[in-house]
Amino acid sequence: MGRRTQADRDAITTEIGYAFLSGCFAAALVFGAVYGPALVFGLTPTVDAALKLTAGVLAGAVFLLRITHVLWRFARRPGNDGA
Repeated sequence: MGRRTQADRDAITTEIGYAFLSGCFAAALVFGAVYGPALVFGLTPTVDAALKLTAGVLAGAVFLLRITHVLWRFARRPGNDGA
């Protein structure tokens, strides 16, 4: 593998930033979809805590899956040396 050019390094940095921001957005959507009803309806503290925990776990999983998907897709794109 040869040395990376500045354009290669910039592309990798941009892709990492995109993966992070899109992961945050997807995680926020999942968290809101799961925990949102608890904010609207009066639920018991136990159900509220369970929804909050479930929403947090699912949001974390979606965040990690989104980042992994974006960066693997970038690495497999033609013209990338497995960067």
